[in-house]
Amino acid sequence: MKMTSEAPAPEVTVTPIKTPDAVKPKHKGSARLFQNPVLERLSHTHIALPVSIFLLTAAVSLYYGVTNGFIAGLSGFGLFLLGWFMFTFVEYVVHRYVYHIPATTPGRAKFQYTMHGVHHEFPKDKTRLAMPPIITVFVASLLFFIFRFAFGSYAFGILSGFTFGYALYLFVHYAIHAYAPPKNFLKVWWHHHAQHHYRQDEIAFGVSTTIWDHIIGTMPSKGK
Repeated sequence: MKMTSEAPAPEVTVTPIKTPDAVKPKHKGSARLFQNPVLERLSHTHIALPVSIFLLTAAVSLYYGVTNGFIAGLSGFGLFLLGWFMFTFVEYVVHRYVYHIPATTPGRAKFQYTMHGVHHEFPKDKTRLAMPPIITVFVASLLFFIFRFAFGSYAFGILSGFTFGYALYLFVHYAIHAYAPPKNFLKVWWHHHAQHHYRQDEIAFGVSTTIWDHIIGTMPSKGK
C-alpha cells in the first residue's frame, strides 16, 4: 500500500487586537470614531456642559428633597456624603472593569476603544474628556429613577451627593489633562493619573480620589 503524507495545514494570520497598554499616547490631534458626521460631532463636548448638568442635577435634587420634607438637617448632609462616597466606588469599578474590559474579541476591542481607549491614545483631546450632553442628560435621568426605586425618599439626598461627585470627577479629570501640575499638594492627583496613562494602565484607577486604589491594592509602587 502506498503511503501518502497529509498536506501541511495552512498558516493563519491573526490580527492583534489593539489594547490600551499597546497604544502610544499622542499629544496632538483627535481620533475619528464615527463615519457619520453628525455622530462624530456629537461625540465631542466642552467640559462645562456635562459638569453643569450634573451640578444642576445635584442642586435641584437637594433643593427638592429639602423643600418637600424628604431630607433635612444632619440626616440630609449624611445622605449627601453617602452619595458622594458611593460615586467614588462606582468611579473606580467602572474605570477598572468597564473602561478597561479585556479586548479579547474585535467587538470588545471596539467597545473598549470607543468608550475609553481613544482617551488613552489622545489624552490631551479636551473635547473627549466627558460624555456628550445628550448622553449626560440620559445618565442623570436614569440615575434618578434607579435611586428613587432603590432608596425611596432618601434618593434626593443620595442622588445629590452622587451627581456632585460625578461633576467633581469630570472637573478634576479635565484639569489633570488640560493644565500643568500645580506646585502644591494638589499635584498628587496629576502624578497619580499620570501613572495610569504613561506607566501601566492596570494601576491607579481612581481619578477624583485614590481611596479605592489604597483599599483594593492598585496604588502605584513608590519606586515608579
